[in-house]
Amino acid sequence: MPKGEGKVVAQNKKAYHDYFIEETYEAGIVLQGTEIKSIRAGRVNLKDSYARIQNGEAYLYGMHVSPYEQGNRYNHDPLRERKLLLHNREIAKLFGETKEAGYALVPLKVYLKNGFAKVLVGLAKGKKNYDKREDLKKKEAKREIERVFRERQKM
Repeated sequence: MPKGEGKVVAQNKKAYHDYFIEETYEAGIVLQGTEIKSIRAGRVNLKDSYARIQNGEAYLYGMHVSPYEQGNRYNHDPLRERKLLLHNREIAKLFGETKEAGYALVPLKVYLKNGFAKVLVGLAKGKKNYDKREDLKKKEAKREIERVFRERQKM
């Protein structure tokens, strides 16, 4: 996780279930009008969202930012594509990884840092079904061990 991470507004927990996250990058988002007010109110959904590199720039697709209630005519399309602010060397690296190595760019969480909305983007490789089942077994075993341990502490 990045240092100084502020208030987490939205998380994409399904991404950790569906992908192996290799690296993470912090990116700013280019917002319009009242979108920041909706984000501060926590009206963001990262489900089914993804990032892509096009023409040397990173874009986020499918992130739903609900229209701000008091925004009337200043509201924007909730599912519009949003530009991500990354350094050129990061964009070049991510472009190479996604084109050749078969990685995907997945937004993991949206948070506020020093008053700005940031997205944690993960360089991810898809899991197979047997990997997902294996992870669930590990998680259940860990939960069972913790439960037994807690019961023994009570005695």
